[in-house]
Amino acid sequence: MRSSWVKFAAVSAASVLLLAACGSTASSSSSSSSSSSTTRVKGGTAYFAEQPLSPPTYIFPLMSGANESNVNLYEFDTLMFRNLYFFGVNGKAQINYSQSLADAPVYSNNNRTVTIRLKGWKWSNGETVDARDLVFWMNLLKANRTQWFDYVPGYFPDNVVSYKATGPLTFVMQLNKSYSPTWFTYNELSQLVPLPLAWDKTSATAPTPSATDPNAPDLTTAGAQAVYKFLNAAATSLSTYATNPLWQVVDGPWRLTSFTTQGKAVFVPNTKYSGSPKPTLSKFVELPFSSDSAEFNVLSSGTSISYGYLPVTDLPQKARVASEGYQFAPWQIFSFNYIPLNYNNPTVGAIFKQLYVRQALEELVDQPQWVSTFLKGYGTPSYSPVPTVPPNPFDDSVSRTAQYPYSPTNAKKLLTSHGWKLVGTVMTCVTPGSAANECGPGVKSGQMMNFNLKYISGLTSVTEEMTAFQSAAAQAGIKINLSQAPFAGVISYSAACTPSQASCSWQMANWGGGWSYSPDYYPSGETLFAAGAASNNGSYNSSTANTLIAATLTASGAQAQNALDAYQNYMAKHLPVIYQPAPDVQLSEIASNLHGVTPQSPYEYITPEDWYFTK
Repeated sequence: MRSSWVKFAAVSAASVLLLAACGSTASSSSSSSSSSSTTRVKGGTAYFAEQPLSPPTYIFPLMSGANESNVNLYEFDTLMFRNLYFFGVNGKAQINYSQSLADAPVYSNNNRTVTIRLKGWKWSNGETVDARDLVFWMNLLKANRTQWFDYVPGYFPDNVVSYKATGPLTFVMQLNKSYSPTWFTYNELSQLVPLPLAWDKTSATAPTPSATDPNAPDLTTAGAQAVYKFLNAAATSLSTYATNPLWQVVDGPWRLTSFTTQGKAVFVPNTKYSGSPKPTLSKFVELPFSSDSAEFNVLSSGTSISYGYLPVTDLPQKARVASEGYQFAPWQIFSFNYIPLNYNNPTVGAIFKQLYVRQALEELVDQPQWVSTFLKGYGTPSYSPVPTVPPNPFDDSVSRTAQYPYSPTNAKKLLTSHGWKLVGTVMTCVTPGSAANECGPGVKSGQMMNFNLKYISGLTSVTEEMTAFQSAAAQAGIKINLSQAPFAGVISYSAACTPSQASCSWQMANWGGGWSYSPDYYPSGETLFAAGAASNNGSYNSSTANTLIAATLTASGAQAQNALDAYQNYMAKHLPVIYQPAPDVQLSEIASNLHGVTPQSPYEYITPEDWYFTK
């Protein structure tokens, strides 16, 4: 999930004021933002504004669902630790081999064998990023797969029969059957992250094994589990991120030198970085904020932020911000947005399993109006899991069309025609049973359309949307009880669960940003809606969907798009979630003397190694 909004650490008003004061005294580069000169400057410090209450919270690349987010993945980890393959070429949604750690994979044996040749980049400790580092990643992943956010039973790494280093820079995988090379590259190989052997230990004082050490901890399942336990524990100690020697071994363009538990992160160039371009900036800083209004107050001062954002509610101030030396650049990513429903909730799960109920809920979401009113035009309706923006070859006409247009009146009719009656102000099941005019299997007599929905705090547009949803629901006799929490609170609240778990009490959730396709860049659905998928928050389970998803993984040529169309059309109509508009991930404001930021990545990467100032 990659959810577009990310994890939480509390930031007090005093902290925000301190950030503003520190930023204004340190950003010498921003002060010349109105200059018309284009002389390139080597050095300078760029300040990047984090989304409200969404600082980085996890540094180890093998993340669980509770820690996985776009901020942790693409605005923090990838600066230091690179995936095997890098995605995004000049703003286009495609693989970028020139900035990847390996050449294009070679498929053979009827697409059952994959050979990867690494380029021999270096870790900051001087070691080579080699095939043994990929073996290390796979060993940890295999032994701890259920801890990984992207794990789906039967898929990666279960579909890898064997893997080995056949040479210092050559890594070979044998697959359990033939797969589409495009799908396997975009959705499976994209998940590989070489790990330095300096991490292959079970304690801080344990020795680092050599590449040929037959007793390296990761070579046994028990050892790999112990290594993961050690690294995960280190990754939960935010206060030591900049001081723990583990995290100083990097292969990305940046190295962390300072990190606060509030989320202020300071990076300097990794002088051993093998890729290109090399960083021009001398320092890169990420700044946390408690709300979008707090960020705007600093942004509008024109001195403290090099790359920030304009809150939707402050769009009337766009000209004022421009006068402070900023350029406006809305940022769209390859994503869709939704509200998950907990099908395993012991109280209301059976209600959510009724398609007519989900149809009624979808008819309470006025997507075009929400985009126009609450997002001020900077958003796109979501009608299926396949995004329609940025322009791409994957979506079809069904994904571009509302299958259940806004109509509280029709939503009410759907309920009354299926055994519900308005008792007071709330619909109540009065005709239980499985017939077409009854409430549906598992729904009990007397159950009420009374649901709890927790949504992200700190974002005015989301609050407005959820208030509108609540109001429309009331017209249909559905009571929506709203509550707020920071992003991490919503994500931890809405994790997949079984009915017997105490944590399965959640019913509906909205973390504000939905899902973006990375590191699964092909929108085929196995990570999100396949039964048992770690990111299948609501535990949606449809045998038809499972079959359609499976077909997207092996089809090739013209059949590939046919398979994807069948999947997206079913999901548009079967409503595994309640679709809502996908906002532009941010309305970027970029200092006019900061270059190399645009075009912005369709996958929400930030690449400050591309940035430079002019004077």
